[in-house]
Amino acid sequence: MAVDYAALKKGGWMRQKQKNMFALRIHVVGGTLTADQLDGIRKVAEKYGHGYVHLTARQSLEIPWMGIDDIEEIKKDLAEYGVTPSVCGPRVRTTTACQGTLTCPSACIDTQDLAQKIDERYFARELPGKFKFGCTGCQNNCLKTEENDIGVKGATRVEWIEDKCIACGVCVKACRAGALEMKDDKIILDRDKCTYCGRCLKSCPMDAWEEHPGYIMSWGGLFGNHIHRGKQIVPFFESEDTLFKLCDATIDFFDKNAEPGERLQFAIDRYGQEKFDEMIRSVYDESVNADK
Repeated sequence: MAVDYAALKKGGWMRQKQKNMFALRIHVVGGTLTADQLDGIRKVAEKYGHGYVHLTARQSLEIPWMGIDDIEEIKKDLAEYGVTPSVCGPRVRTTTACQGTLTCPSACIDTQDLAQKIDERYFARELPGKFKFGCTGCQNNCLKTEENDIGVKGATRVEWIEDKCIACGVCVKACRAGALEMKDDKIILDRDKCTYCGRCLKSCPMDAWEEHPGYIMSWGGLFGNHIHRGKQIVPFFESEDTLFKLCDATIDFFDKNAEPGERLQFAIDRYGQEKFDEMIRSVYDESVNADK
């Protein structure tokens, strides 16, 4: 019987150089698996493979040495632990994310929740080429969002609360962008220099900063045969609804304009960067105005 290798690859089964052997890529959202899921993966690796797994660059797991004759049994065994194969090829891949506000003191947003929402909305959608989302919680940028077709970086807008401030100057020292200065016991914030990192409010001993979490997005990142840093097109914003409208518009653009096997940035280059930027800004402006 002929083997449909394309269908297997679509379902996360990556051919090894050894005949009829595969590395099964696991669907992992935001780099998080439960202990029970890990136990199931361990058992499959020991039962069908060589007793080990491989950590991929995009927070997933691959179980190598999976035999072609065992595929259905492997999927059945993994399903008992809530583990499913991922996808490969020209479609939306698994979303990567740091731990975000769940555990990280530097984070500005709940990246795990956002990654789940992105995954539920876009994962495995058929497109002309592969498409990657990456989410990071703050300006530390642990997940290197600019390497992704769409990158989402957590950020926060701050407002100084004068009545709570004791003029200790801790926030001024904490600011790495030089956006704060103290003059006559008053904090002066230079918004043009602010990177929305939130270090000022996190360092303040008196809670003298009001926090407004939001997002900074980038488009067109690549880090493979070609390298391109994703571009920020619109300013910081606070609405999750706006974020998904921008993602929807980008996915639709890519679906309609990309050539087979092409990545987002190459489609943008052919279409015209200025025209693409204008389209994204139009979606952003319409969404922001609707929220007012």
